[in-house]
Amino acid sequence: KRFGLYTMGIIYIYLGVLHFTNIDFYYDYMPNFIPLHKEMILVSGASEILLGFSLFFFKVRKYALWGLISMLTVFMIVHFNMLIPPNNLGNPIYLLVLRIIIQFVLIYCCWFYIKNPKL
Repeated sequence: KRFGLYTMGIIYIYLGVLHFTNIDFYYDYMPNFIPLHKEMILVSGASEILLGFSLFFFKVRKYALWGLISMLTVFMIVHFNMLIPPNNLGNPIYLLVLRIIIQFVLIYCCWFYIKNPKL
């Protein structure tokens, strides 16, 4: 029953680590109107690692899930910004829309575990 939750934790930890080990990859995705690109990439990576680890601990899991929902919602800025043709980095529109849909699915997964804390 907790397989999905623990899988989420591992994935967020892994993705957070990538923010530190492959920082150059994330620069192009940062909208120009967001300042301090390097710092924002590192903070978001640290947040993903912290929230991912927190999913493994029942006492803080609910807060971690709300944190992930908040983080995923904020990341929507990046995804919607990429729908503007000069910002799409050559990605086809269907992939950009798919990323937004996946973002909503991830938010739903967090919401599901908030509503089902025994899982």
